[in-house]
Amino acid sequence: MASTQHVSSSNVVGVHYRVGRKIGEGSFGVIFEGTNLLNNQQVAIKFASLLKSDAPQLRDEYRTYKLLVGCCMRAPCCTRHLTDGVAIAGIPNVYFFGQEGLHNILVIDLLGPSLEDLFDWCGRRFSTKTVVQVARQMLTRVQTIHEKNFIYRDIKPDNFLIGRPGSKTANLVHVVDFGMAKQYRDPKSKQHILYRERKSLSGTARYMSINTHLGREQSRRDDLEALGHVFMYFLRGGLPWQGLKAATNKQKYEKIGEKKQTTAIKDLCEGFAEEFSQYLSYVRGLGFEDTPDYDYMRELFTQVLKKEGVEEDGVYDWNLLNGGKGWEANTVRGSVPRVRVRVGADCFWQKHGSGAHSPLGAGYMQVAGASNMELRHQAVSPRTSQTPAGGLANSRLNAAQPAPPHGGGDKPRRTRRSAAQPQSGQPSSGSRQQHQQGRARPHSQHHASRTSGPQHAHPQPSSASPAAAESPVRTSFWASLARFCSCCISPAVRTC
Repeated sequence: MASTQHVSSSNVVGVHYRVGRKIGEGSFGVIFEGTNLLNNQQVAIKFASLLKSDAPQLRDEYRTYKLLVGCCMRAPCCTRHLTDGVAIAGIPNVYFFGQEGLHNILVIDLLGPSLEDLFDWCGRRFSTKTVVQVARQMLTRVQTIHEKNFIYRDIKPDNFLIGRPGSKTANLVHVVDFGMAKQYRDPKSKQHILYRERKSLSGTARYMSINTHLGREQSRRDDLEALGHVFMYFLRGGLPWQGLKAATNKQKYEKIGEKKQTTAIKDLCEGFAEEFSQYLSYVRGLGFEDTPDYDYMRELFTQVLKKEGVEEDGVYDWNLLNGGKGWEANTVRGSVPRVRVRVGADCFWQKHGSGAHSPLGAGYMQVAGASNMELRHQAVSPRTSQTPAGGLANSRLNAAQPAPPHGGGDKPRRTRRSAAQPQSGQPSSGSRQQHQQGRARPHSQHHASRTSGPQHAHPQPSSASPAAAESPVRTSFWASLARFCSCCISPAVRTC
């Protein structure tokens, strides 16, 4: 009986969240599926090591969620519980933030696959109808963020997830990963941040705005331009500045920026409805402090469907896969798919189980590049656009679905400012800089300061604990975290 109690308590964090299987890891930490023991709700639990110099990333993300949703605190014994928050459609709920041993943890909603995943399963091309419906949703999410005084600064398909299958929000587009978000105006006075130049790049090079490439301070217009690039990526199946080669990352980002500047909007949007060209012309013409007309932009896309005589009925390309059964129809309960999970802003590929359960088939391997972590095909039969056979693991998802070989874009160096600190004339003393190059990057060996406030300590089993035998898929999560911490501070590029 004592042994059973030990195993049970050792896998519980944040008082009542049981940690399940590991579904992936990234440069900021490890992510697990979890269960709220009070109501049996499925959640995602992010762990970020305090042994890294960028340990505040989860804390910054938590602060952004709190400011976006308007959460408040209660219970003096646990000041990091989030309660009484105002739900916002398309933004995950945050249930807990705190410290467990040498890790910060963040508990959020468990969601479905990303738009990048769905894009790949649909043959790397979306229909105009799907793009229009997705565009209207993405615009509304970004508008919500802007109205809450934030700019997102890392628009890409990977950061937009649909809901879990069978839920009321199954086709609702959610935005996640606020590690790069920044306040662009004071919440009370509404004073806008100052225009600056010679700023380091923030975002994903494939989608970022031209002004961002030129080192100009980002504002609302830059999020909207990046959205326009995503829309054309979905329609075209790619962008003209993809696949450019250069000796260094800096030269590569410069080439991407030059290609964007020299590619005329009419050429980029050629062959598609003129409203997409009008959208890009509008957002690129906005001034630094201009307030965008979101209703006008949404109406542009509504006109696309009206002209084509197509009804906006909420049916997307991924709902039509497998003879209309949807992308999730071929999932096998209990199977463990190859996953790509974003923890913070970075991601790593991870293979679970056999190739037979992989939606991309056997023969894919993980490779580490100087500026990217990517998946490359290795002498196997061609992929099909069929829904993955292992797309769901016990119907629990959090962007843990099989992802495409080319998703995510090119990641430049980025400087991250604490989300709770807007930039004014002088840099805030509380701001932190974060170096990020590609999806794999060097890490400092300096220790980060712990977060303040009450902390909950739980016993950590040894590697020989019976907890390790609970699942054939993984060892105990504490052992996994220990292995992660042993390599995450290495100055070399990790290949995991």
